[in-house]
Amino acid sequence: MATTAVEGNQMNRPAAVQSLWTWLGVVPFFLFALAFLFAPTTSLFVGAFQNTQGNFTLDNVRALGQPFILRAYWVTIQISAVTAVFGGLFGFLLAYATVLGGLPRWTRTALLTFSGVASNFAGVPLAFAFIATLGRVGLVTTLFKQWFGFNIYDQGFNLYSFVGLSLTYLYFQFPLMVLIISPALEGLKREWREAAENLGASNWQYWRHVALPVLLPSLLGTMILLFGNAFGAYATAYALTGGSLNLVPILIGAQIRGDVLHNPGLGYALALGMVVIMAVSIALYSLLQRRTARWLA
Repeated sequence: MATTAVEGNQMNRPAAVQSLWTWLGVVPFFLFALAFLFAPTTSLFVGAFQNTQGNFTLDNVRALGQPFILRAYWVTIQISAVTAVFGGLFGFLLAYATVLGGLPRWTRTALLTFSGVASNFAGVPLAFAFIATLGRVGLVTTLFKQWFGFNIYDQGFNLYSFVGLSLTYLYFQFPLMVLIISPALEGLKREWREAAENLGASNWQYWRHVALPVLLPSLLGTMILLFGNAFGAYATAYALTGGSLNLVPILIGAQIRGDVLHNPGLGYALALGMVVIMAVSIALYSLLQRRTARWLA
């Protein structure tokens, strides 16, 4: 009996060593998350409830009700929603065309490669790229003037406005949609379409009653992710507009690092509200993705 127990321990030892090495492999991730996610989040949460002397206060949270702060949240939500909806629809149509549209295989590879690069191309480089292209003396603006005598700025377009910033955000929003929704489109089983066609369903009826209900949670979840992605963008908005648009990320920067509006406590409170919105977005995205996985796994 004792011999059997010893043999069992010897057999379990390699599995325990393997498990230990597996956990050691994820230690850097947990350290990284602890240092750059949980520690800063805890710091801003504490700072949101402290005054300049370090004493507890609710003034910073109460200050979130000021009109200019509410307007900042409203404008940021509007830009995030607009770019999430348009970026989501455009990205879905692109992904559909390449995955299910019957286009050559190389178009799918090219689109996914471009999407992988473009979805990470944000911040100051993206802002300057759009200024060089659609600024007042940008390449496209100048070509329109010279070739057609048409000045897009005389027609109301302004790159440094709500519309211009939304257009800039779309550059990294729709590629992200392509990357996330393509696997979901590939997960639609051929048997579902064949069964629908055998029952006499048209293409529209197949999408209306089979494909779209399956994809809807993934579509909505990805759009929520796009919303959070735009809501937290700072460098692109600041480099493009110079702070002329009243956005929450820019307002946070002004409160924490600004010379005139310097109020770190209010900046932390603004960031806390932003974290809440981002956390809700991620939670909804995870919930919807879990519902999609039941069908597309």
